[in-house]
Amino acid sequence: MPSIGTNQADPATPRSASVSWNEAVRVWVRVALLSFGGPAGQIAVMHRVVVEEKRWISEPRFLHALNFCMLLPGPEAQQLATYIGWLMHGTAGGILAGGLFVLPGALSVFALSYAYAAWGQLPIITALFFGLKAAVLAVVIEAVVRIGRRALRNRAMLALSAVAFVAIFFFAVPFPIIVLTSAMIGFFGYKVRPSLFGQGAADAASPDGMDDDASTALGEEMPGHTRPKASRLVLVAAIWLALWLIPVAAVVIALGPDNVFAQIAVFFSKMALVTFGGAYAVLAYVAQQAVQHYGWLRPSEMLDGLGMAETTPGPLIMVLQFVGFMAAFRDPSPLPPMLAATLGALLTTWVTFTPCFLWIFLGAPFVEALRGNHRLSAALSAVTAAVVGVILNLALWFAIHSMFREVYSVRAFGFSFDMPMPASLDAWAFVLALGAAVALFWLRAGLIPTLAASCVAGMLLFLAGAR
Repeated sequence: MPSIGTNQADPATPRSASVSWNEAVRVWVRVALLSFGGPAGQIAVMHRVVVEEKRWISEPRFLHALNFCMLLPGPEAQQLATYIGWLMHGTAGGILAGGLFVLPGALSVFALSYAYAAWGQLPIITALFFGLKAAVLAVVIEAVVRIGRRALRNRAMLALSAVAFVAIFFFAVPFPIIVLTSAMIGFFGYKVRPSLFGQGAADAASPDGMDDDASTALGEEMPGHTRPKASRLVLVAAIWLALWLIPVAAVVIALGPDNVFAQIAVFFSKMALVTFGGAYAVLAYVAQQAVQHYGWLRPSEMLDGLGMAETTPGPLIMVLQFVGFMAAFRDPSPLPPMLAATLGALLTTWVTFTPCFLWIFLGAPFVEALRGNHRLSAALSAVTAAVVGVILNLALWFAIHSMFREVYSVRAFGFSFDMPMPASLDAWAFVLALGAAVALFWLRAGLIPTLAASCVAGMLLFLAGAR
């Protein structure tokens, strides 16, 4: 494991020594505690701290890392923190940054999950989460608009986004296929029309000096630990695959494949392989499996879980911890329900985030070596555009399940999607969602005040007898 600080054996690394271990801890704790508002907000916080304030790395280096993380399965903001921590201080720095990014959210979702399991069926708690779900819908729609403005900068990107939406909403095309197809279109499309696929979707004019590697703590050179080495890659793969898969195999062998803990370990390990685009992009599939296939929780509870993740720091994919918690809570035998739920949540979090470190520590050296490769950047841009369409699919799924009491499935001629019963529209849910949208889009009220106001509105409706 590389040490934190100066690498005496490699003259290319001394500049990162200007960032001490103590300073790195303080910075990553700060980033973790400020990481509200979904991946876009979290990435913005990271950019402001490590690029603009601390000048650890340059804007192009930050965006290059971001585009790579958006191509990976898993939460891109957490992986971006891991990548930057690894750039600055090697493996230990990556573990520090990625681990701290998860910790506050994990502890917060644990506390909220305990409260939900113990008192979630109380009318006042139900009313609180009713208001929260309405606000979450507005938050997801805002994410579509926010990311779309950055990614859909021309007709080619807009078309990719539209095709991705149609493919996943109407035809249930698996998300990995959408990602891989989009990457290939961007990669080969760059050769035909560089003007359409050239710069990364997230790229924008940088403030003066933000694109100068020489003025950053990391400097212009590639530190020694970032260079691809076959022996190191084999060691990294062996260690992180063991940390990930040995616990999964042990649970399945000891308890049997039908046990709820074995199902959690296997299902969320599969999710670690296909959760491209972060939480927004994959939650529709997770919800479908958790609700319809396994019966771990109801659609409304899935939205409650997302509301928890929205109101706490850290990646939105922490909602999976809530899913694992409720799955084990409802099938605890022979353990006490709360103990089983705790173990289910811990197992979910482990198999969700351990692979994230594997992807970064394996892939980042090659990505650093390919910095400046325009065809790779074009492929990453196309993936970002497709993700916008997938998030739009999630927004529509949330709207159907949060504002309508009755939903039916359409399965014909290759189509496969849910439709609401118009007469079952919940008027108060619509009003609260509209109010949250007004607060976010027009009043610029901010995420936390909007969510808090929606929760209060839900409880006031209950006290007034409207719920």
